Amino acid sequence: MDRIRPMLFIDAERVAELHHAAMGNSLWAKLGVRFLKVLYTQLVQDDRFFGFVYLEEGIVRGFIAGSLDPDAMMQDVFRKGWFLLGPAAFPKALQPEIFRYLMETRHYASASNAVTLPEPIQAESLFCSFEPELRGKRVSGHINKVLFDEFLARGERFVKVTTEIDNEGANRQLKSWGFEHCGEFQFYGKAMCTYVLNLTQSERLDPVSRHYNI
Repeated sequence: MDRIRPMLFIDAERVAELHHAAMGNSLWAKLGVRFLKVLYTQLVQDDRFFGFVYLEEGIVRGFIAGSLDPDAMMQDVFRKGWFLLGPAAFPKALQPEIFRYLMETRHYASASNAVTLPEPIQAESLFCSFEPELRGKRVSGHINKVLFDEFLARGERFVKVTTEIDNEGANRQLKSWGFEHCGEFQFYGKAMCTYVLNLTQSERLDPVSRHYNI
């Protein structure tokens, strides 16, 4: 746990590389590492963004990113940083398939929430990536705990995660954490599913104190 700290502005390039390596088929990754770097430099400046990195010998080898109200956060980030994000996404954003999915992005919140949720949920875990040799070593479990502890300390009762139905590793890890499968939906031409964890009932979390002041 002592190797985990809040994500900083200086981490953006390395986080972008990890994101691209692990999620190369996702929409944001298809826009390239340069775009992802600019995106994370904008996100770390938003109060609704919560990012943590895992380091070994001073090198970022994994990260997790979440948000309180991700839909509004992303809208504001693109509205305020369009003059940086736009050029970074060019010309890949003009490819027909990518452009179509970019237009679809604004409907993500309504699509992922169109399932049986226990209540309206603001806290969401968005991205998590580690170098391949660290996978399966419980490091991701520790960094998930840090993010979820942060949400719990801020008064959130639930956290939401969406993933692809055929992502066996992610589905297995979410179930091991006690996430409840709340439904499925179609997005970006893929079959997706929504999971929800009751933070107040998870034995893995600390309901008393927050570990980081960010």
